[in-house]
Amino acid sequence: MGMKSKVALGAVVGIVVIGAVSANGGGDGSGSSTSKGSSAGAQRTAGGKQAEKEAKAETAEKKVAFEGDGDFQVGTDIKPGTYRTTGNDDGLCYWERAKDASGEMDSLLANDNVTGTSYVTVKATDKIFTSNGCNDWEAVGPKAKGSPDATPAGDGGMLRVGLDIAPGTYKSTGNTDDSCYWERSKDAEHSIDSIIANDNVTGTAVVTISSSDGYFKTTGCQDWKKTA
Repeated sequence: MGMKSKVALGAVVGIVVIGAVSANGGGDGSGSSTSKGSSAGAQRTAGGKQAEKEAKAETAEKKVAFEGDGDFQVGTDIKPGTYRTTGNDDGLCYWERAKDASGEMDSLLANDNVTGTSYVTVKATDKIFTSNGCNDWEAVGPKAKGSPDATPAGDGGMLRVGLDIAPGTYKSTGNTDDSCYWERSKDAEHSIDSIIANDNVTGTAVVTISSSDGYFKTTGCQDWKKTA
């Protein structure tokens, strides 16, 4: 089956929830053994340190990596990696990856106008990342945990499979014109090669998202509902 080539405006809704694990050691309460009491105290201390460590990891995960306005040099101002911006509800957020700082069209590697949320992977070979009118960008690691949504918003943007949306079959109904666009993507580089499948929809849209997909884009659609 040939891949459709259609122009998309991307975005993502994602709320990362990282749990902190705590471990409470327990003694026998008899007080007959000093060693047992010490062991219980050590377990509580270890548990507290573990919880503190994971809480710090959560804070680091959500920490702003860079602001939503400006030109950033890759390797100097920002590190290569995957980043997310959320809450861009006016559609005025624009970003681009460039191979040099000439500002010419030939330097453009990928770009997008964002409604909602977007994920972007900045590569080590990129030179400039530009962001205009966007909310702050956060670093998103490969082990980020979330609560996948079975009824994602049709204008939510770019959803990370397994983090924001679970694999399965989804339906969107009542799309009165072809402004509804969906896309299955294998990564967040936003190249033509990133697209697994896509479509502009009038009426009802049905799409099956695979567990091997990286992301699902949805723009201008009615809300989706998981059917299988």
